[in-house]
Parts: sequence; structure tokens; C-alpha cells
Amino acid sequence: MLDLSDVTPAPAKRGRGRTIEGRRARTALWLLLPTLFAIALVGGYPLFRTIYLSFTDFNISSGEEPHWVGLENYWNVTEDGVNVGLLADPAWWSSVWNTVRLTLTSVAMETLLGLGFALVINSKIKGRGLLRTAILVPWAIPTVVSAQMWNWMYQDSLGIVSSWGRQLGLLKVGQSVVANPDTALWALVAVDVWKTTPFMALLLLAGLQSIPTEIYEAAHVDGANRLQQFRRITLPLLAPALVVAVIFRSLDALRIFDMPYVVKGNAPETMTMSIYARQQMIDNAQFGMGSSVSVLIFLVIMMFTIAYMTLSRVNVEGTR
Repeated sequence: MLDLSDVTPAPAKRGRGRTIEGRRARTALWLLLPTLFAIALVGGYPLFRTIYLSFTDFNISSGEEPHWVGLENYWNVTEDGVNVGLLADPAWWSSVWNTVRLTLTSVAMETLLGLGFALVINSKIKGRGLLRTAILVPWAIPTVVSAQMWNWMYQDSLGIVSSWGRQLGLLKVGQSVVANPDTALWALVAVDVWKTTPFMALLLLAGLQSIPTEIYEAAHVDGANRLQQFRRITLPLLAPALVVAVIFRSLDALRIFDMPYVVKGNAPETMTMSIYARQQMIDNAQFGMGSSVSVLIFLVIMMFTIAYMTLSRVNVEGTR
């Protein structure tokens, strides 16, 4: 008969396995410590420094050290009962509204167009490589160059876009889409969509290529048409990549500065939160107030990220 007393107990093997896994985890942590330290130094210090300066009256032109003023940059009621804090400034709230409108509109259009481009590129058509390269050209052009190019196209007398607008009867002689306060923001949306739709298409293409082709073959055998395959297979399996692409693009759009500033400068109808922060820091030399604006921008972006992650988690759980 088999003597079971000589058999090594299973719990001992599992304990040994846990020890090896623990050693590997500790080794990985030690290897990651230099990277974590560099991230904390490069990202953490500027963040906490900005938060600290947001509670001071630091003026770079005065040459004086920053003085602690608490929440006065955010909410400051004078002796006359007038609130001169950031949260009572109509220009700040106007910049927030401009940024939110630009973000929601441009990201929605870029997602739809990017998904369409990704589906076309992912299909088996001739010239797919050339088409993929052509679509990436707008994204490869530096933002300042593309913004100035569109600025010339929007020019009232010689710009091709303004010329088309006059031919269609939408603009009068001497009028420009970007010079009109009612249409200036939408002109910037067009520039942003043209510039960053290839980025969305590239991210979504990566998600599409990760879906196994066997699933589509099985669905085709079962009689599912293209639309049913798209609704039942492509969209659910593409949801993680779609969420990541939307979050990345939204974070980028909420921080947008270069393109609107090149096209319109400090114009109030197109001023974004980042342009408002630059105005406080550079034009007004108020680094304390500018740091407060930066902190609020950080909070706005964080709220958008939490909202996106919560909604995407609910949608993913609902499809299971």
C-alpha cells in the first residue's frame, strides 16, 4: 500500500509559492522605486508648489517674496462688499464655458469621425497603407503651424474659407468666420477636429485590430449582417479602447492653449481656461492668482475624468 505519510503536504508547496511571489513583488517594487521617485520629483513638486502659490499674493514683477493670503485668490470680499476673487470673475466662468463647449463638441465629432476612419482603415481595401499615412498627416503637423495655416484660411479678404462663405451667402464682404464672436468658437472647433481626428482614429484602430477575426467569422456563419456585427461585437469589444481614447482626448482638450491662442489670442469669446491662466501669470504678473487658476483647471479635469470613468464602468457592467 501507498504510505501517505511520506507525501509532502500541499499547504507547504503553496506557502513556498507565496514566498516566491512575494520576493518577486518586492524585487519589482525596488526596481520601480527610481521611476516612482523621478515621477514624484518631476510631477509632484510642481503640483504642490502650484497649490502653495495659489494661497499667496505672489507678484513676479514686485520682486517680493510671496505672502500667505489664504483663500483670497478664490473668494475675497472687500470692505465695500465687492467680491474680487477668482470665483466671482465673469471672465473666468466665461473661459470655463468656452472650454467645456469646445471640449464636448470637438471630442464628440472627433470620436465619430475617428471611428469611421478606423473602420475604413481596418477593412481589407486596396491602398490601406497609403490611406493610413494620409490620414495621419494633419496630426503630424505641429499645432502652431496648423493653427496659423487655418488663421490664413479664415482671413477676411484672402482666406479661402471666407471666400466660400461669401459665395454661399453666409458672409458679407470684409467678414470673417473667426472674427465674428458668434462663430469664432465653432471655427476653432473645426481646426481642432481637423487636427486631432487622426489621433482618435489611431487609438480606435489599435482597439479594432485587437478583436479576433474568428468572432466575426462565427457571427457571419450564424447569419449576422454587418450592422448586427457592429452593434453586438465591435462596439462592446471596442468599449475599453473607446473610453481610453475619449478620456485622453478630453484631458487634452480641457488643457488646450496653443491653437486658440495662435488664432484668436486673448479674445474673450474664445478664451480657454489655460489662456486665462496665462493672462493672469504673464500679462498681469500675478503668479498667485495664476496658480489659483491652475488649481481650478486641475479640479475641473479631475471631475471630468471621474465622471467618464464612472459612466464607462456603469456601461461596461450593464453590458455583461
